Amino acid sequence: MPNFPPNVSGRVQPPYHLLAKPAGAACNLSCKYCFFLSKEALYPHDNHLMDEMTLETYLDQLMACSAGPEVEVAWQGGEPMLRGLHFYQRSVELAERYRKPHQTVRHTIQTNGTLVTNEWATFFRDNEYLVGLSIDGPRKLHDTYRIDKKGGGTFDEVVRAWECLRKHDVDVNVVCTIHAANADHGLEVYRFFRDELGARYIQFIPIVERANPDTIAAANRGWDGHRGIDRPLYKQEGNLVTERTVRPEQFGAFLIEIFDEWVTRDVGEVFVTTFDVALASWLGEHHLCIVAPTCGRSLTLEHTGDVYSCDHYVEPGYRLGNIHDQHLSTLVASEQQRRFGRAKSDTLPTYCRKCPVLFACYGECPRNRFLDTPDGEAGLNYLCAGYKAFFLHIKEPMAVMARLLQLGRFADEIIGMPQSAKDELLRRAIG
Repeated sequence: MPNFPPNVSGRVQPPYHLLAKPAGAACNLSCKYCFFLSKEALYPHDNHLMDEMTLETYLDQLMACSAGPEVEVAWQGGEPMLRGLHFYQRSVELAERYRKPHQTVRHTIQTNGTLVTNEWATFFRDNEYLVGLSIDGPRKLHDTYRIDKKGGGTFDEVVRAWECLRKHDVDVNVVCTIHAANADHGLEVYRFFRDELGARYIQFIPIVERANPDTIAAANRGWDGHRGIDRPLYKQEGNLVTERTVRPEQFGAFLIEIFDEWVTRDVGEVFVTTFDVALASWLGEHHLCIVAPTCGRSLTLEHTGDVYSCDHYVEPGYRLGNIHDQHLSTLVASEQQRRFGRAKSDTLPTYCRKCPVLFACYGECPRNRFLDTPDGEAGLNYLCAGYKAFFLHIKEPMAVMARLLQLGRFADEIIGMPQSAKDELLRRAIG
């Protein structure tokens, strides 16, 4: 393989995150809202499996241009487990070979869970994998869109995977998408995860599927067609959305409903990514690219070695190059990628810049910024109404928890705290 220098630019690389797709868009399920299934059209004559040369090149370059003491090797899909257990065993060996003496490696994988076995679970545990398991709530809500190739529900298989992973002491989190089927059932979904599954780490991801007049009919039928037939290649284009897409007001109400229960009993016990990220924003920190002033530090590696600007922009216009031709550090630091990252701030509408909760979202992800503002300026986030309602609703409890942390105390002290004590904390903070 090519022997590139670790950083051909000569500059220290700022932190970045890379999602690798070892099986491309290939998946053993046919989830209706999974537009990534359409990305098979980018590689129509390919088997969609990362070969060992690409694996080794990737890990060598990743370790070489990662400055921090912890390096994350993150796998996603499609369904990444389709690549087979031996591939991941080899990836652990190569990561250990190429890591620098001061580096530790953290392995993560996002999976639909249907291929989990005792052997896989043992491997995940022994190598300290963090596993994200996709599940959209109780059976009826989950099985609406998360279906197999024959159109059947997958709930039983996913719950079986959850129980298998827990039995083997694997570090496993819930990843739940918010869509038309479950968006009106926030507490039901949350309580299912908390009380029935015993989940303590939950990530909610809103489903927003864009389309234009030419693609909306096919998009509404779903992305589970046969290798590009009867479905367009999904691109971040158009200002229409599918019938499965969560409505902005639904999204905000879903989060508010869960937050109101969480903040009264579950702070410090159940960790919801959206709430943790919001609390960080109240502390002046930005732990996710979607709520940071700029982006461009979260890239994607396809099975071929192609690198794209972002997991949500795997399309021809956002391909940066290939690690077999250019070192990863060059691609990450390229002018094309810097422009991509700056565009989030440069294109933010004036309406957003004047928003009282700008600090909490900075316009969220550019992929969702396809509406016009009330005064007619382009670039308003589709989810703005939901985010704004949510952030305004949580502003006092977030300020209280932020103040507790600033004082070296614990955020869970807010549970049961009298209003007078909250007011005093905030009064002193303002003073």
